[in-house]
Amino acid sequence: MLVSLNKVNFGYGGNTILKDVSFIISEGERVGLVGANGEGKTTLINLIVNRLIPDSGEITLKRGLRIGYLEQNGGYSCGNTVFEEMRQVFSEELSAVSKLELLSARLTSEKEGCAEYNRLSAAIDSLQKFIAARDCYDVEVKIRTVLNGMGFSEMYGRVIDSLSGGEKTRLKLARLLLESPDLLILDEPTNHLDMPTLYWLEDYLQSFGGAILVVSHDRYFLDRVAGRVLDLENKCVVSYAGNYSKYKVLKKEYYARLEKEYEALKEEREKLSKYVEKNIVRATTAKSAQSRVKKLEKLPLPEKPYTPPAPPRFRFLFDVASAKEALEILGADIVRGGKVLVRNCNLKVMRGDKLAVIGENGAGKSSLLKDIVSGGEGIRTGRNVKIAYYDQEGLILNPEATVLDELWGRHTGLSQTEARAELARCGLYEEDICKKTRELSGGERAKLALCIAVAERGNLLILDEPTNHLDLPALESLESALKSYEGTLVFVSHDRYFLSAVADRTAEIADGQLTVFDGGYAEFNRQKALENRPEKGAPPRRAEKPSAESYRSPKQRAEEERHKAEIKNLEREISALESREQEINAMLCDPAVTADYRASGALAEELNGIKLQLDALYKRYGEVL
Repeated sequence: MLVSLNKVNFGYGGNTILKDVSFIISEGERVGLVGANGEGKTTLINLIVNRLIPDSGEITLKRGLRIGYLEQNGGYSCGNTVFEEMRQVFSEELSAVSKLELLSARLTSEKEGCAEYNRLSAAIDSLQKFIAARDCYDVEVKIRTVLNGMGFSEMYGRVIDSLSGGEKTRLKLARLLLESPDLLILDEPTNHLDMPTLYWLEDYLQSFGGAILVVSHDRYFLDRVAGRVLDLENKCVVSYAGNYSKYKVLKKEYYARLEKEYEALKEEREKLSKYVEKNIVRATTAKSAQSRVKKLEKLPLPEKPYTPPAPPRFRFLFDVASAKEALEILGADIVRGGKVLVRNCNLKVMRGDKLAVIGENGAGKSSLLKDIVSGGEGIRTGRNVKIAYYDQEGLILNPEATVLDELWGRHTGLSQTEARAELARCGLYEEDICKKTRELSGGERAKLALCIAVAERGNLLILDEPTNHLDLPALESLESALKSYEGTLVFVSHDRYFLSAVADRTAEIADGQLTVFDGGYAEFNRQKALENRPEKGAPPRRAEKPSAESYRSPKQRAEEERHKAEIKNLEREISALESREQEINAMLCDPAVTADYRASGALAEELNGIKLQLDALYKRYGEVL
C-alpha cells in the first residue's frame, strides 16, 4: 500500500467538495482519475500530497513515500540549460563516479598492503557496489533517452527560462520520469504533447517501475495507461476495475443496478404500506398488519440514485449550404516570423468533408487554420461559404464583461432569452452567465468559445484544438455534435479518440509539406505503418550471391534448396505477422473497437504474442542468412 484514504471529507466555507472518500493505491498500480470540471480532482490530489488537510477521515502514506507531482501548466523557472538541469537528478550517481576516479588515482600512489592502501581499497569497493546498483555509468544514456523521447533532442543547450510555458511543463515531466518516484501523479500530462511524444510517453510508462495516478481527458491515453479508474462524481469516488473503455461499460451497469435496487425497495415499501393501510383496522388481519408495520420500520427509506447532470448539447447549424467545393489552397506558403512552416501547400476540401490536420508541435497546423480564416494568398473559399472559427487560446475576451455580454455583444441579433438558452445548451447556466470572463475556468472558457462559434451558424467550421480543457462528458457531446454536423469541418486535435470518431480525411504536416490521406485517422495510421514498414524492423533483403562454377554434390544441392526454402518460409511468416500487426494497431485506434474492452483486450494480447513471434523469427532469419 502506498496511499490509503478512509472516509475523507473536505470542503470550503461550508461547501462540501469531497464526502466519505475511500480508496487505496498499491505499489505498481496504474490508476486513472476522472470527473467533470469542478468536481474536485485537483483538490483530491492536493490532499494526497499534503497541501491540504482533510476536515475528517484519514489519509495514510507509506513511510518514506517519494511522490512526483506534475501539475497542469506546472513548469519551473531556472537559469540552467536543459541538460544541466536533468543531470542534477543524478547528482549522487555522478558524484560517486567522480569520487571513484579520484580514489583510484590516489590508490596508485600508495604502497600495497599499507593502512591507507587498505582504506582506499575498501572505499573503492563500496563505491563500485553503489555504482553498479545505481547504473551510474548509464546516467547520460538515461537522460538522453527521456529528453529525446519528450521532444528535447535539439534543446540540450537551451536555457530553461527561455522555453515556452508548454515546453517547461514538458521538461518538468521529463525530470519526474528521470527521478522515478514511488508514486507519479500526473494532472493532464498530454496537454502539451504532440503525437510522437504521446506514443513515446505511453510506451515509457508501460515499463515505469512506480505507481501512477493520472488525471486526463485523453481517453486513448487512459485506455493504454490505466488499469483502474477512480470516478469522482457528486463529491464521492467510485472505483472501477479496468481501463477507460471498460469503466464506461461498468459505470453504466452500476447506475442501472442502483436504479433497479431503488425501484425494488420503493415497490416493496409501497406494497407493505398498502397492506397495512387496508388491514390494520380489521380484527382478523390486524396481527399480520402489525408484523408488516415492523418490517416497514426496518426497511430503509429509498433514496433516489444520483442522476449525473446532462452534458452540454452543442448544435452546429447553418442557414445556407456552401458550394460543392468549399475550400481550395493552391501553392500557398504558410509563413510565420519570416520562417516558412509549410511550403507549396495544396489542398481541396469538398462540402461535407471532415478533415483533421495533424503534425508535431510547431509544424504549422494552427498557422494554416489562421491563414484559411484570414484568406491568405493562394487560399480560396467557395460560394456561400460562411466560416465559424474556434480558437480558444486566441479568443480575446473583455475581462470585465459577463459571459452573457460576451455572447450577446457579438451576436446582437439574438434576444436575451435566445442568448441565455444557447449558453445553457453549451453548459453555461444561470450561475455562470453573470460571471466576469476573467473568473472563468479553462473548461468554462472553452464552452463560451464554442458557444460563440455555434452562434456564428457557419457552414465551414474551423476548429483549433476544440477538446482542450473540456471534461469527458462535454468532449463526448462535442464529438457527437460534429459527427452529425452537415457542413464542412477542418480541425486540429491531438485527441486520438476524437480524431478517430470525427475525421473522414486526414492531412499531415511534416518536414514542411502537407500530405492528404483519404480515410479517417485509423486509415491514416494504417497507411503510415505501410510506408514505414522497412524502418520497423523488416528483415533486409538478401544480397544475390554469384553462381558457383564449382561442382556441387547432390547432398550439397539438396541442403542449399532446404536453406532457400527456409528463408522463403521465414520471409512469408514475417510478412504475414507484420501485416496482422499493422491491422491490429489500426483497429486499436478505432473507438468502436476500444469501447469493447473484451475485444480490445484480446487484440492487445494477440499483439503481444505477435511481437514475441516476430522477435524469434527475426533472430532465426539473421542466423540462416
